[in-house]
Amino acid sequence: MEKLWYEKMKSPVGVLTLIESEKGLMCLAFENNKVIDPLLKTGNYVLAGSKLKNRAIIKQLEEYFAGKRKEFDIKLDIRSKSDFDKKVWEQLQKIPYGEVRSYQEIAEAIGNKKASRAVGNANGRNGIVIVIPCHRVINAGGKLGGFGGGLPAKKTLLTIEGHETFME
Repeated sequence: MEKLWYEKMKSPVGVLTLIESEKGLMCLAFENNKVIDPLLKTGNYVLAGSKLKNRAIIKQLEEYFAGKRKEFDIKLDIRSKSDFDKKVWEQLQKIPYGEVRSYQEIAEAIGNKKASRAVGNANGRNGIVIVIPCHRVINAGGKLGGFGGGLPAKKTLLTIEGHETFME
């Protein structure tokens, strides 16, 4: 049985659910997000504690929300059966703090310029939001696009990173 640690955290974008494995952070999601259930569906785990084992995860998120952290230095346990999703998430991690990319730019970066819609879907399956910064992806015309945590949360995250306005 795999050991998992589970914790909820209040933040400026609402309550976040964090799940950590022995390998690292495997889930950082908005409360009741659809990515949590698939991660836990196997049932081959036991909840080892109601607090994360690696307290640096919480500390780094608090620093990020306070505008004092631009990069995360924590181990991740990225789980997806889709190589496409993994490629998209790798590209998301390359978007610097304070910058945005379009879905089209991400599609081109992974070598599939016709996959902008699929990139959006992969963003929606991202199980480690904020740390894997799917909020930094917007529509080509400068509009925010969709976001699993809702557009107000996306605006808040982008504002923390220095963006003042976006068209909805």
